[in-house]
Amino acid sequence: MASTGEGKIKGCGPKLFGAKENKVSKRIDNPNCSTAGKFCPSSSNVASSSPLRALSVKGMRLSHFLAQTPNNTTTEPVRIFVATWNVGGKAPTAELNLDDFLPPDDHSDIYVLGFQEIVPLNAGNVLVIEDNEPAARWLVLINQALNRPAETDANVFQHEPSPSVDSTASRASSSLDASFSDLAKTSSSSTIFQKSYLKSIRKSFMPVQRKRLKACNCPVETAKSSYRDACFGCPKAYAYEIDSSEEDEQEENKEGSNGSVCSGVISAPTARDQLKYNLIACKQMVGIFVMVWVKKELVQHIGHLRTTCIGRGILGCLGNKGCISVSMTLHQTSFCFICSHLASGQKEGDEFRRNSDVLEILRLTLFSRICRRGARKIPEKILEHDKVIWFGDLNYRIALSYADTKKFLMENNWDALFERDQLKIERDAGRVFKGWNEGKIYFAPTYKYSCNSDAYASETATSKKKRRTPAWCDRILWHGDGIMQLSYYRGESKFSDHRPVCGTFIVEAEVLNKKAKMLSSNANMKIGAEELLPKDKNKGKGSLRCINSPKIS
Repeated sequence: MASTGEGKIKGCGPKLFGAKENKVSKRIDNPNCSTAGKFCPSSSNVASSSPLRALSVKGMRLSHFLAQTPNNTTTEPVRIFVATWNVGGKAPTAELNLDDFLPPDDHSDIYVLGFQEIVPLNAGNVLVIEDNEPAARWLVLINQALNRPAETDANVFQHEPSPSVDSTASRASSSLDASFSDLAKTSSSSTIFQKSYLKSIRKSFMPVQRKRLKACNCPVETAKSSYRDACFGCPKAYAYEIDSSEEDEQEENKEGSNGSVCSGVISAPTARDQLKYNLIACKQMVGIFVMVWVKKELVQHIGHLRTTCIGRGILGCLGNKGCISVSMTLHQTSFCFICSHLASGQKEGDEFRRNSDVLEILRLTLFSRICRRGARKIPEKILEHDKVIWFGDLNYRIALSYADTKKFLMENNWDALFERDQLKIERDAGRVFKGWNEGKIYFAPTYKYSCNSDAYASETATSKKKRRTPAWCDRILWHGDGIMQLSYYRGESKFSDHRPVCGTFIVEAEVLNKKAKMLSSNANMKIGAEELLPKDKNKGKGSLRCINSPKIS
């Protein structure tokens, strides 16, 4: 029976189903129906119809049967921490305190961190080659902050916590400046070295099986969009482009001894298994730098990981301005994170350049094509994702004179000041970010401060030309249902002329329920059509039964 079924399935086509079944198929493919485990009312007719009317072959894939089973998913809350910081072209030192950027008492499931101006935006970095050393420094320091050992109460726990992760991070930070200084002297002219150093450190914090992050992790197909989709399963680990880990291995072979220089900063193999958070995405475009860290136990549920960059700087295409976007799936939900640095300027009309940057990023961003999952493909455009978070130095200013702005600042009158915020004005007019959300702002403008000071730079400016009116340049917005913001605040680090801005979210992620997970593990097994018939009470217990396989409960 199994061999007969295989032969039929290979040649299945439109004639396999009758006219009524084609109508049923069209109703399932109605775009108004949700594909995430919720079905439109007409689907009840499908479920109640006789299995024999929809099947004219003796065998079929179990996943085809599961595709018509409602309520396969449940929702689980996922805590996501998002932060953006324009660091003004300054490289961090080991002594930098990140508590104002990454609160030590926060224990989110996912950390999405974006930086702007991690290098000076000069011609060398924009036109020649970007400097990777500051990115590597930030990577080491962020790892130290996220993977610090949990504080324990001596009265409750009498044993000392394992020192391996902490000692590794301590060695990394204490030798950071010396190591980079020595390496810069010996390899300042080596392009290969600059690329390999960041990649070598990055791999130290990534999962061992990092190739799987880019693979398809679809457990089972949902409703089919056509008979062709019903014939062919979701291609696992579809190679849409050269895997970055394979690229790393190729570069390692070329670099020779250069790859060993990182041992002074990181001893990854001994500590990787003890990391609480794994780095799953890390990308730099000139001054923009993005990292995504995920709790170790969630990494196995990450898939379809892709990154893309859009330059919107010089000539409208270079990387001194623009964005880095990260796309991924967690369980059955798709996420997109966009870190951007938009056009600067406080002259009247500059806000329209920023609007143009946003619209072009939405238009041009296209993620590499991966597999199809059921009736819809994995998102390729930003707004096709279930959950989207956009953050960065958006550079929108306050449409007031310096004198009026200063007056409201002295009164701490944020509401009056926010009424003249350019981003609010443009959103209310429907010219940008239509349909997006932003939390209420209860903090002072984040730009522009004097270095190592709580005073705005405008207070010490020697001329009107150099004076910058304070503004909320650094923002976090989101798009999609099932997203609740818990906090929206700024940090108080004086490291840069910008203050960091942070937000915490609870996001609903769709997860396969236990029954669906069990069945999905056998999704490619064959079952006989007659075994899908309703159970006959007079013939004892009945159950779905796979040919040449044990019972499936």
